[in-house]
Amino acid sequence: MSQDDAKNAASLKALEFVEDGMRLGLGTGSTAAHFIEHLIEKCNQGLKIEAAATSRSSEKMAREGGVPMLDMATLTSLDLTIDGADEIDPEGRLVKGAGGALIREKIIATMSLEMIVIADETKLVTHLGMKHRLPLEVIPFAAKSTEKQLLEKGYPGTWRKNERDEIYITDNGNWILDIALPDDLDSPERSHLEMIQIPGVVDTGFFFDLASRIIIGKEDGSVAMQTKRGE
Repeated sequence: MSQDDAKNAASLKALEFVEDGMRLGLGTGSTAAHFIEHLIEKCNQGLKIEAAATSRSSEKMAREGGVPMLDMATLTSLDLTIDGADEIDPEGRLVKGAGGALIREKIIATMSLEMIVIADETKLVTHLGMKHRLPLEVIPFAAKSTEKQLLEKGYPGTWRKNERDEIYITDNGNWILDIALPDDLDSPERSHLEMIQIPGVVDTGFFFDLASRIIIGKEDGSVAMQTKRGE
């Protein structure tokens, strides 16, 4: 079996928590796409939900599959968000944003009564920054100055490029600076505060205390589940 099988297993388990009448937040990325595929199938079988997406790509996928989509500008809350993660540490802290949607992902997660994170075992790390750089969404205005200030604080970064080797532009019109975190990072919370205090930084890809449940799919088709309290 494969990594895709693991993602499928986590997605199918998460689908068990979706109930008729819910307003769902839909994540972005490869694992979230697996969930959206299964959600479309369930909606075609009669499940009645409405959804809001964290990116244009996820919205397009869900809408084309027949999932009723909500206008985010009019919403104040959601029942449940199901999204992936790039890294998950033993304390349930996350790095997200490899798909370029970290701001919308964080907005929708904080609007939700519950957030379920779905991932495969490759996303488990002993410390954040172990496998992936940390995405920062940055306002293009004075971007070079923002990069310099981050470097001075010990956070070197690389501007994300698209497939045409041009600056990647988020759905919000901003840029993404992928930060190389130090190997001895002992407090992601402190690093987040140091970065976010720089005016050009919109937000970081650190997600703290948002995942109420984490579902890890395994290549044999089984899943492991952890709640916020580590149960």
